[in-house]
Amino acid sequence: MAGNSFGQLFKLTTFGESHGKALGGIIDGCPAGIPLDMEKIQAELNRRKPGQSTIVTQRKEPDTVEIYSGVFEGKTTGTPIGFAIHNTNQKSKDYSHIKDSYRPSHADYVYDKKYGFRDYRGGGRSSARETASRVVAGAIAKQFLSDIKINAFVSQVGEMKLNKPYQELDFSKIEFNAVRCPDTEMAEKMEDYIKSIKKEGDTIGGVITCVIQNVPVGLGEPVFDKLHARLGEAMLSINAVKGFEFGSGFAGVAMKGSEHNDAFNLDGTTKTNRSGGVQGGISNGMDIYFSVAFKPVATVLQSYETINKEGEKVTAQGKGRHDPCVVPRAVPIVEAMAALVLADYSLLARTNKI
Repeated sequence: MAGNSFGQLFKLTTFGESHGKALGGIIDGCPAGIPLDMEKIQAELNRRKPGQSTIVTQRKEPDTVEIYSGVFEGKTTGTPIGFAIHNTNQKSKDYSHIKDSYRPSHADYVYDKKYGFRDYRGGGRSSARETASRVVAGAIAKQFLSDIKINAFVSQVGEMKLNKPYQELDFSKIEFNAVRCPDTEMAEKMEDYIKSIKKEGDTIGGVITCVIQNVPVGLGEPVFDKLHARLGEAMLSINAVKGFEFGSGFAGVAMKGSEHNDAFNLDGTTKTNRSGGVQGGISNGMDIYFSVAFKPVATVLQSYETINKEGEKVTAQGKGRHDPCVVPRAVPIVEAMAALVLADYSLLARTNKI
């Protein structure tokens, strides 16, 4: 199985399944001498872990990370950083009913057809639990990128959309509610809505907006490795993601060029930032901002029609512990993937000129 590594110089390779003994990864290329705060790494994992509120899956996992290599006396050594997160609360029997059938909109069918065999327990490698390893690596990348600030938040659940510009939001409020929306009033409405969806045995999608500040000019490797292209790749690699837009995005097509252009100030900054902090595939020093759309979780706790391995129509019903809406727990995942991209490009930028 290919496709388990991300990055060029700051590179992450992950392993593990949802119901296996552990998940983990190896970070190769992290520079030596970076002080690591293990409490901050664990705090990022705690933001992603299951069972943290009533509106997420109730699987109880401590998600404690163990570092096995690449760190000595609190600093990175420059050698590969190996780590693992052990699974402790698997309930594989919850998935016995889908051993021989395929859940609609899951990876069950395509995994079986591609590999001729699949781990049906929680989706195996296709489970979003794989993203725990990304969060560990992203937390380390954040400490490498100490001057760069990355804040993601839930800006939409279903049709409930936060329409305020991010400049008017207080990012310190993101972690003060279960939805991770920085607007208290909207957060309460979103939480109530998710709870109502959960009672129906159904799920709902949403949007996460990410803002990256203090980015230096010059990150990005045109022509095929433009900064926004790699950010898009990173976000689209996250489970359940169906859309990515940055800067003015799709709304920009309705504007004239004279309206859309970001006029320069004398110091090289721009009066507006419809470019989203990236021009020609290279960061221009302005804030980078983008949005990531997540589909509704595919497992609904209702009966549904599907097919089995023999191609016969069967009726099944979702079981087990699942998120009614994935976006609250996906916020740290979006931040982690953004941090991995920026860490990689920060190292690549050092090769551009002497």
